[in-house]
Amino acid sequence: MVRSYGPSRGRITRAQGRAYREDLPRYAVPYRAQAIDLGACFGRNAPRVLEIGFGMGETTAAIASARPQLDFLAVEVFAAGIGSLAMQLTRLALTNVRIVEHDAVEVVRDMVSHGSLAAVHIFFPDPWPKARHHKRRLITPVFVSALAERLAPAGIIHCATDWQHYADQMLEALSHEPRLRNLHGGFAPSASNPLCDRPTTKFHARGQRLGHPAWDLIFERI
Repeated sequence: MVRSYGPSRGRITRAQGRAYREDLPRYAVPYRAQAIDLGACFGRNAPRVLEIGFGMGETTAAIASARPQLDFLAVEVFAAGIGSLAMQLTRLALTNVRIVEHDAVEVVRDMVSHGSLAAVHIFFPDPWPKARHHKRRLITPVFVSALAERLAPAGIIHCATDWQHYADQMLEALSHEPRLRNLHGGFAPSASNPLCDRPTTKFHARGQRLGHPAWDLIFERI
């Protein structure tokens, strides 16, 4: 299977490792090849957002803290980032995030029921900048179709990248999905979608200061 993510992003710190062992069990949802009951996972019925590839968790924790009325199913494969997010959730005493440590393509295919999501966030996925690696990029017509199936009516897909070539590819893949419509006709003028804002992390704020813009795309299920 072609992987949509690269090698591990650095070594795990002692604090991240401790949070991975001690804090993660409170938030973890084990991967399994069957649809999960999200109401049972969160203990309530609320709009659910799928966060794919949350990195070190800064954005996910910030959005979940700002929008306690939403529930977030956060998917990542790297232990350092998972430990980092678990540590932030514990520090902020957040109860509206669950973490799946597994490949997002398989999580969407096997665990997420059709029509169950209010939104999908895919912020700054691995850009695979070399041409020979473009086939590994996550945002493809096939994956976009799978995501569209799992959105409720008026559900949102919000993607962002700071690689222009990938941004153009995302726009093409999303635009060709007949069950989606672009809320802005092209790239979004801001990082806000109808449910929440995409916060700017320290890493991407530094990139913007250095002249590296980010492109946001916001599509709605019709």
